[in-house]
Amino acid sequence: MILKTPLTLLTLGAFTLAGCVTTTEDNRRQNTGALTGALLGGALGATSKGDDKLLKTVVGAGIGAAIGGAIGSSLDAQAAELRNSIGNDRVSITNTGSELIVNLPQDILFATDSATLRGDLTQDLQAVARSLLNYPNTTVQVLGHTDNTGSAAYNQNLSQRRAQSVASVLQANGVPGGRIIAIGRGEDQPVASNLSEAGRAQNRRVEIVIRPN
Repeated sequence: MILKTPLTLLTLGAFTLAGCVTTTEDNRRQNTGALTGALLGGALGATSKGDDKLLKTVVGAGIGAAIGGAIGSSLDAQAAELRNSIGNDRVSITNTGSELIVNLPQDILFATDSATLRGDLTQDLQAVARSLLNYPNTTVQVLGHTDNTGSAAYNQNLSQRRAQSVASVLQANGVPGGRIIAIGRGEDQPVASNLSEAGRAQNRRVEIVIRPN
């Protein structure tokens, strides 16, 4: 059987490459990044016209795989650094494969109805700032979230002020303000049910989302 398109060849080749690497928890996201990059690069090459279409597809796949693999490896390394440097086991770091999410429960950051950071959390935020300086090719979103207690307008304002408080500490510790955006989500993006105190506690949080450029 003759394979009729370069993209078909690329897709089969990419999956073959992925299958040649033993998948572990440490390299799974890196492999996924490389495979995604290869497919995207190949798709770009496949839009070329003329006799060099196949060559451009293969070259595009190679470049895309290299970039995707590098991003995955960088995220893995930064996630490990953050876990080692943050001294609070209630702070979680999630690597989605395309971004890192540092989840800081509100109860360890702020008193009820307050946007003033507790002093003992400054050290952990300084550790995040150091990591951001070590990985400068990233952008940062600081997202404030609340539960549904009180009015939606009040919660929106409170979440914005809390996000700004965290962003201000990062900036005060050397992270350029142009890399950081603070956004209040209010009660609109719960991660648990607001029908129980345990669920409301999970919803009260600030997330620092780190994305490679």
